[in-house]
Amino acid sequence: MSELKKSPEELKKMFEKYAAKEGDPDQLCKDELKLLIKAEFPHLLKGPTSLDDLFKELDKNGDGEVSFEEFQILIKKISQ
Repeated sequence: MSELKKSPEELKKMFEKYAAKEGDPDQLCKDELKLLIKAEFPHLLKGPTSLDDLFKELDKNGDGEVSFEEFQILIKKISQ
């Protein structure tokens, strides 16, 4: 099943799987986000956007972590 066809519940499980690796289980640190992108969305790495740029774009509040709400912005963006 394509990641763009996953239900919100499936996306939340995916997010939680990677967020639980270290630190806050409700936030993705940069390393966790990199693992998630490489494993689940490898096609995102083929464009001009670096993972660092992607992280900065997603981390809207600048706290150094990506919340599920911020992660959902990425999913909506790539599913258009």
